[in-house]
Amino acid sequence: MISSHATHTSSSSSLFPPLTAATLLTAVLAGIAADLTWEIWARGITPFWVGGPLEPAALVQSVFGLKNHFLAELIHGVVGVLFYPLGYLFIARPIARVVTPFLPWWIVGLGFGVGLWIFALYIMAHLFAGLPPFLGFITLAWASLVGHLLFGLVTAAVVRWREV
Repeated sequence: MISSHATHTSSSSSLFPPLTAATLLTAVLAGIAADLTWEIWARGITPFWVGGPLEPAALVQSVFGLKNHFLAELIHGVVGVLFYPLGYLFIARPIARVVTPFLPWWIVGLGFGVGLWIFALYIMAHLFAGLPPFLGFITLAWASLVGHLLFGLVTAAVVRWREV
């Protein structure tokens, strides 16, 4: 019989999680929790700081030339609920385990959030949509950073809770 300590040690020391339904469920749960946190921040709190909400769907529309706002919201939602958490599980966390194995899970989660922010505001907004890098570091860009930090932290917390 394997003790829970042995299971915890082996799962947390593996480079990649197993390709199972439980891993997919963990990704989806992390994505839902992180996306809800993002939405509360972006639409509920950010307006008090910058005068309006964060509008990631508008960025999706700019990048892909979409006219349909609902479709842009849907794309952003699917990316946030499924693809970003899978990116954490199969890219960010494994890299951290190899490069910086001494960092606690929450720092890795915050680092993941910074990476998402760079992806959103430099790669997507600047390189693809033609906006200034990091939107010229206006207040909205900093609000976006906070939102992405929260997203990364919540993603990492749910994964840690589920111990994939």
